[in-house]
Amino acid sequence: MSPKIPEPYAIQWLPTADGHQLYLEQSGAPDGIPVLYCHGGPGGASSPFHRSLFDPRRYRIILFDQRGCGQSKPLYSLTNNDTQHLVADMELIREALGIERWLVCGGSWGSTLALAYGQAHASRCLGFILRGIFLARDEDIQWLYGQEGGAAQVFPDFYRDFFEPIAGSELDDPIRAYHQLLHSDQHRTRLDAALAWSLWESRIASLRTHPAAFAGEQEEDAALALALIENHYFMHQSFLQPNQLLNGVAAIRHLPCILVHGRYDMVCKAENAWQLAQHWPQAELVWVEDAGHSASEPGITAALYQASVRMALKLGA
Repeated sequence: MSPKIPEPYAIQWLPTADGHQLYLEQSGAPDGIPVLYCHGGPGGASSPFHRSLFDPRRYRIILFDQRGCGQSKPLYSLTNNDTQHLVADMELIREALGIERWLVCGGSWGSTLALAYGQAHASRCLGFILRGIFLARDEDIQWLYGQEGGAAQVFPDFYRDFFEPIAGSELDDPIRAYHQLLHSDQHRTRLDAALAWSLWESRIASLRTHPAAFAGEQEEDAALALALIENHYFMHQSFLQPNQLLNGVAAIRHLPCILVHGRYDMVCKAENAWQLAQHWPQAELVWVEDAGHSASEPGITAALYQASVRMALKLGA
């Protein structure tokens, strides 16, 4: 069982050269193994819960909010908001904190970003712990948002609610149809679209749907940030080349990696984790048999914490 969630010992807003301010916090042991956690989305946010995934006696736990979301500023901004800028932001954080090498972790979109960063800056990485693997391929987007996608087949009732706002669109691509609504001149239209977009994902994220998600309870700012930024990235193939993350594994294959994936993950299909493991035979793949996608499901939370303990031993701490 993980210990009590530690409180941050340092909080700051780190300015970038192009006008963004990144929310950044540190907790745990200042002289511990530095670990950077990449939150999901894109457009989600860091959470105090993420601190609980690491032993604060062994790790210097670093969380940040990516551009346009969470406590980073300006909120909702899509300006210079792409994968390459996020990777550069991670290097900015590393340099600002005086860290030579760190463990890079992330879940869902955070796993995507962690892989992109690692493949660009392998010499700065100690290893990886990745959860709910998302490879950002067209097939992965279609699985989650397409009318014939796997998630829609498993949750046709929830997908009906997701599709309803765009049912009258002349566009046959849900991503592009939602883009029109999310960039409407009418705030109510934008907000309703954001709420429907975010609700779809939250409803299918756990093996057992959380009552709040089922009832449609959502925080408006968080929903807008998530929908706007996710849609922006998926409109642009996540600013990655086709199969970039699988093709780039050779750059990081020598580093230790633990993959954690819920067997019944409907947001990021299990084939993502399987394919990554096939390209990275040295990586340890942990299936959580009683879970879906969410890191807060007990089985996944426990698996991630145990992975951090094993990784600390691998790294000699």
